[in-house]
Amino acid sequence: MNLPAWIARRYFFSRKKRSFISWLSILSMLGVGVGTMALVVVLSVFNGMEELNRQIFKTFESDMTVAPKQGKRFMASPTLLAQLRATPGVSLLTTIAQDNALARYGNAQTVIRLKGVDDNYVQRQQLDSAMLEGKLLFRRNGVNYAIVADGVRNDLTISPVDILTPLEILYPESGQTLSVLNPDAFNREALTVAGVFFIESKYDNFVLAPISVARALFGYKPNEVTSLEIQLRPGTNEEKARQALQEVVGKDLVVQSRDDLNVDLYRAIRVEKLFVALTLSFIILVASINIFFSLSMLVIEKKADIRILYALGATRQMVRRIFLTEGAIIALTGALAGLVLGVVICLAQESYGFIRMGMASSIVDAYPVRLDASDIVMTGLLSIVVTVLTSWFPAQRAANTL
Repeated sequence: MNLPAWIARRYFFSRKKRSFISWLSILSMLGVGVGTMALVVVLSVFNGMEELNRQIFKTFESDMTVAPKQGKRFMASPTLLAQLRATPGVSLLTTIAQDNALARYGNAQTVIRLKGVDDNYVQRQQLDSAMLEGKLLFRRNGVNYAIVADGVRNDLTISPVDILTPLEILYPESGQTLSVLNPDAFNREALTVAGVFFIESKYDNFVLAPISVARALFGYKPNEVTSLEIQLRPGTNEEKARQALQEVVGKDLVVQSRDDLNVDLYRAIRVEKLFVALTLSFIILVASINIFFSLSMLVIEKKADIRILYALGATRQMVRRIFLTEGAIIALTGALAGLVLGVVICLAQESYGFIRMGMASSIVDAYPVRLDASDIVMTGLLSIVVTVLTSWFPAQRAANTL
């Protein structure tokens, strides 16, 4: 029989009447449980937000992007394109010409982000699930079409079913004095709106058009682009593919993954997650301080019992273990209950979405959550470490009681 554990259980579970120390121990256990549960839930929500952003970016951005280290455009020769397409893991390569421009529709106008794409962009099938209205179409029977974001549609009051009103795109012509009164100061292209997409407010100012239209507006040469977007085959190792592509493009161009393009956002999420985790850890610490006080008062209350144990031959180590076990029972019971409840809440939110975001500009209705085993282990270890630290001093004081 483990005598210290048996005595500790008797102290906690078998009191004939509830004293102030008993209620303080229960309060400490509840505090540890609530803090542990909150920590698991909040960390899972941050994991879910990070995963949600990855899914959002995956809907619009490519797996890999080749861009110039300096400037905003470069020459993509047929030889370079062929070498990139032949790189292991590459599934599809899209040439891109992108810049800010002015859009007019009827009597309304707004600044947009014009993204010119080549014909194989449709094969990526990224926007298929994001289309609100119309078709994903860029060229048919010699007519150029545009796909506009929902924000642009709202700003300009665009109707995709109205084929008579064109979407006019204007871009300042190089070498001309910029003046709204000068009709030659802007290059102009007229497009028919084929569809409307919505992903997230970050992309609400985008207009997608054929790359030939974008090059004509921007004054680009036939092989000139702002970037190359590359889709990888499923199962391809992204880091190895990025290194292989970087060797092909050389030192004047840089290959970036989707995460590289949004590294600032991910860093901000992780930093915020860290600070929130530290804040919630203080809740567990405060609850553990209550364990310290409850054990200290229990030592005072049980001085007579401790003397009897010494008289019966108990050692200091045994007495110390009794009160360490008492603190472990209080804290670990609360921590285990908090972990289980936190996991249950996250699984329920993931399956049923009880808590809604209440944002019309989001592609999801409920708060996203994603359980991570490392977060659960970290939370459990935190509870154990704090429990040992706060239980040690009362246990040491009990061991020194004579």
